[in-house]
Amino acid sequence: MHTGAGAIRSLFLDGPVGQLEAILNLGAESATHAALVCHPHPVYGGTLHNKVVFHAIKALNGFGFPALRFNFRGAGLSHGEHDYGQGEIEDVRTAIDWLNREFHLPIVFAGFSFGAAVGLQAVCNDDRVVAVIGLGVPVQPVEERTYDLSCLKSYSKPKLFVSGSRDQFGPREKLQTFVDSLPDPKKLVIIESADHFFEGRLREMREAVETWIRDIRIG
Repeated sequence: MHTGAGAIRSLFLDGPVGQLEAILNLGAESATHAALVCHPHPVYGGTLHNKVVFHAIKALNGFGFPALRFNFRGAGLSHGEHDYGQGEIEDVRTAIDWLNREFHLPIVFAGFSFGAAVGLQAVCNDDRVVAVIGLGVPVQPVEERTYDLSCLKSYSKPKLFVSGSRDQFGPREKLQTFVDSLPDPKKLVIIESADHFFEGRLREMREAVETWIRDIRIG
């Protein structure tokens, strides 16, 4: 595994409804890819400082990738208001555009929960994104929170899904059925006894990401 530069840079991205607060973990000069990680639902406390996001960032940055995380509109210091997963798709595209301009490298996308559901929709047809990671993908509808991930049914790039066996938003059987419906290459990792937030199992989640990056040989 490569060693990233380790330093971080705070910045703001020019988003569709104003500035988006962001943090970049600097990568190695020899970086082969850049990475984007998106946070969980902001209405329920999700921000770029989320523990799952942090561990995903560290996993990707550990390969030397410059790794960006940002606050969706209305979260933290980001401008605008929560848009129920619609406008947030454009926020993700803003971040992808910034990474592309800044580094001109193929991009690995990762998202947790809401960040996965929204981000996967945003990057599905983006040739700049070469692999995707869904952490705690919410395949179980909850109240008004339903997400259309049908675009993945024709997505032939590498896909990793990591969830806990006790994830109430992604029951194992429903998640397995969803992953089975997708084209290869794909991998599903279920972490036993882990809940939606991988409480007490964050190291295993991070190791699953690291192992997959090595296996598909992009790190």
